[in-house]
Amino acid sequence: MTTAPGRTARPGAAAGPGPTARPRHLQVYRDLRTAHLERALSLPPADLLYLRTRYDFDPTLAARVPHARVGLAGAVAHVLRHGYASVEVNEPAALESARLAGLVVVAVRLRDALTGRRTAVVTYAIGNVDPRTVPAPHGWWPRLGRRLDLALARWAWRRCDRVVLGTDAAGELYPAAFGPPGRRAHTRTVLALPSPCTCPGGRAKAERSLLFVGDLSPRKGFDHVLAAWPVVRERHDDARLVVVGRGELTGRAAALAAADDRVTFLPDPARDVVHRELDRACVLVLPSQRHGAWREQVGLPVVEGLAHGCTVVTTDETGLAAWLSAHGHRVVPAARTASDLPGALVGALAVPLRPGVVLGALPAHDARLAAGRWLRDGGTPGGAGEPPRRRVQPG
Repeated sequence: MTTAPGRTARPGAAAGPGPTARPRHLQVYRDLRTAHLERALSLPPADLLYLRTRYDFDPTLAARVPHARVGLAGAVAHVLRHGYASVEVNEPAALESARLAGLVVVAVRLRDALTGRRTAVVTYAIGNVDPRTVPAPHGWWPRLGRRLDLALARWAWRRCDRVVLGTDAAGELYPAAFGPPGRRAHTRTVLALPSPCTCPGGRAKAERSLLFVGDLSPRKGFDHVLAAWPVVRERHDDARLVVVGRGELTGRAAALAAADDRVTFLPDPARDVVHRELDRACVLVLPSQRHGAWREQVGLPVVEGLAHGCTVVTTDETGLAAWLSAHGHRVVPAARTASDLPGALVGALAVPLRPGVVLGALPAHDARLAAGRWLRDGGTPGGAGEPPRRRVQPG
């Protein structure tokens, strides 16, 4: 589906060389990020359409996964022209994706009506913010757009055939905000936990090593990490902080690393470097904060930290907060992050969980991959491993 990483494939263009058998599954996402690409390598082959990339998009990894960047019209046209057994769309609670998801579902059902077949519409849901409670935008036109998005989201929800709920919060949100699922719908709750990472590291944790990975922004709590670090540094004279990522607070991260030889800043490393730092880190911190209509759903750094045996320090904003607390990790109330985070970090670095304990609490099979297989096949076991490289053009 892709010509070259990051390039937009033109709908209707001729297919490139190589096998052209179309997969049975299509994923249509508003945003494409590295985690989607990594999962694609462990799931049965699927076509992947997206509107834009996220900050952590890895072009090298993208070269191994069939994908194409399209617009709304291109996504709809592709669905109308090509049949699939199942089509995955962004979850309805993600209102910013409602128009894409709604139009794709319309196209799926229209094609079904014309061809006499039934395509399964599927979604993975971890939303934990009721879109009805989000403050309305200013102006009559944006308000009309918001009402349209809500209507499309409810309509799409009622037409989903298979839904995986990745957190307990999502299981509570959807019936309250969108009503019961459609009569054909099958739902499963699969808590969004990873399996132990199979990267070649040896889990040789460096003592008093603290790691922040991700978007360097207030919503991810990086400003709180910066504020807590002097306390941690004073209480543990051998503590080290590694910051991996980029964002609006990149300048502050770079300045701290330049002034403090116990701080390392890696602004945009390759994925193998990220895995290396996760493997070395004793404690992973992600003190997420609500920001407007945004709330941490799970937190990919939390998931990756668990998969590498890290002790996690986070806030109660994540959908995994209850599970983390029950398994010995440190969860602070988001409203008390400024006062409670330094102590939580000092305590976690002093007495971290043993990596074997962290890994032993995880499922044998990655929950997101298990959810992906069920969404695609409705319970039929799917093959694992890397799909064959091929070039299939959308359209």
